[in-house]
Parts: sequence; C-alpha cells; structure tokens
Amino acid sequence: MRNLGEPREGRILCDPIIARLARFLIMLDSEYNPFGEETRMKFGVIIFPGSNCDHDAYWTIQQVAKQPVTFLWHESHDLQNCDAVIVPGGFAFGDYLRTGAIAKFSPVMESVKKFADGGGLVLGICNGFQILCESGLLPGALMRNVGLKYVCKPVQVRVENIDTAFTHGCREREVLTIPIGHMEGNYFCDEATLAELERNKQIVFRYSSPEGEITAAANPNGSLNNIAGICSPGRNVLGMMPHPERASEHELGGTDGFKIFESLVGAMAEK
Repeated sequence: MRNLGEPREGRILCDPIIARLARFLIMLDSEYNPFGEETRMKFGVIIFPGSNCDHDAYWTIQQVAKQPVTFLWHESHDLQNCDAVIVPGGFAFGDYLRTGAIAKFSPVMESVKKFADGGGLVLGICNGFQILCESGLLPGALMRNVGLKYVCKPVQVRVENIDTAFTHGCREREVLTIPIGHMEGNYFCDEATLAELERNKQIVFRYSSPEGEITAAANPNGSLNNIAGICSPGRNVLGMMPHPERASEHELGGTDGFKIFESLVGAMAEK
C-alpha cells in the first residue's frame, strides 16, 4: 500500500502511469538517429478531414526512422521544404462522391503535383493511393472490392521492382507481410495503361502467396493482375494499398513495412 506520508513528488514519480508517460515524453524528445546525422530527411504528412492514419505515419517516421517530420494541412500550399510527402490512409472528406474525389481539389495537392513534377518523393498509402490516382499523379482507379466487403488483415505482397527510392532496400521478388484495411482497393486500368505499366516496370507490388506465387487466392480485393502498388514513370511517386506504417515495429507483429521508410531514408543518404 502506498505511503501517503511520503513527499508529493515521490508519490508522482512512483505512480506507474505517470512513470510510463514520463518515458513516453522522453522518447518523443529523442534525437537519436540510427541512420546517422548525414541522412536527416524531412517528411511531411498531409492531414485531410477524415484522415485517420496520419499520426501512425508520423509516429513511424519520428520514432522508428528517427527523421524530422511535420504535418501538412490540406488547405495550405506550403510543403515546408519537405524532402518527401506522405498522403496517408483514412477517409478523406468522408469518401463522399468517390474515394479521393474531393481531396484532389485541396490546395495542398496543387503543391504536391508541382513537387512531384520536379522529382519530389511522394508516397500514397491506401486512401492516399486513391487520392494520387484521382489527382492524376498515378494512372488507373481503385474500385470497390470484389465481394463488396471491407477487408482488414495482413497480406503478402511480392516486390516487383527494386529500382525505386521506396524499394531499393528490398530484394527483387522478396515477399513482405503488410496489413491492408480498405473497401476500395480493387485496382483497375484499361488494357493500354496496363501494358504501359508492365513495359515500364511501374508495378511495384503484387499480392502473392507467402511463397511468392501470384494467384487468385492471394488477391484480397480483385485487383487487376494482383496489383497492390504502382509508381510513376519517374519512379518518384508510389501508391500502395497495404499500410507499411502498421508493420514497422515488432510490437505490431512485424517490421516488413519499415523497409519502405528505410529505403526512402537510404535514398536520401545516397544523394
């Protein structure tokens, strides 16, 4: 039983909840960078009304990758001199009309387009992928899942292209286990666009079996040719339906997703 006669300060420090909070605050203030000071890379995470994975991405960048990160408000044109921009998952503007259909008109997306046109790195995750397609930064569209059900589970994706800033830390045909959580993840494009994606090696991830086989059974949403992620012709814009930020710490059950962020920081170090 706690001794109520001890000094008030001592009681506060001995309280396990307060102690955990203190450790959390110390961790937030940590400046340790496992990649070294020369690889500091500033990230920006966009916040739309309805975003719900923005803080997850922010946490992964700040606390796991140990890189500078800031939030970018959807009504602002200012990208705050970021080296990379993340368009996070969620339900931007409530997914009204169509996923990403309203978000594409946000002032911040005008700046993201100019940033990408100049070679800036842009990563769209889940709803972010949908927004990038609606904005014309990536081809195709994300439709309702086959079966018309929300799907939320870990899946396997095979790395198809390691010649990008997002995957150069992976092995070609490496199988990663990363969670998905979406209702509209069924990627579709016309035949000409698909042929161009294949020819330019813009398909970065495909849903696969744990052994790396591309099968219908491994496809969780009916996506064309098992496509889970694609990049722009310049390979500086990537859209993917799986959530790498949800697989970046052992406490979350796996760290395969962190390879995406690790690759990005490594790409900056090589510049």
